[in-house]
Amino acid sequence: MIRVQLPYHLRTLAKVEGEVEVEVEGVVTQRSILDALESKYPVLRGTIRNHGSVDRRPWLRFFACGQDLSHDPPGTVLPEAVANGTEPFIVLGAIAGG
Repeated sequence: MIRVQLPYHLRTLAKVEGEVEVEVEGVVTQRSILDALESKYPVLRGTIRNHGSVDRRPWLRFFACGQDLSHDPPGTVLPEAVANGTEPFIVLGAIAGG
C-alpha cells in the first residue's frame, strides 16, 4: 500500500483524517498514485491535477523522501521507500507571500 499525505482542505473534501492509503499495481509513479487516489476518492478529481491536461495544479507541490518532485515528469519512477510504504507521498499546498 502507498501512503499519501494530503493537505487539510483536501482531507476535508474527501472526508478522511490523517494519511490515506492507495493500492498501485505495477510501477509506482506520481501518475499511478494520483490515478489510484482519484479512483478511490472521486471527489478529488480536478483538485490535484487539472481535468483536461492532468497537469499538477499550480498551488500544489509533491514531495517524497525529502525531495521536491513537483517538476518531475508524472511518469518518473518514485523511490523504493514510497513504493514499499516506508515513506509517504506528500501532496502539499504551496505557500506564497510577498
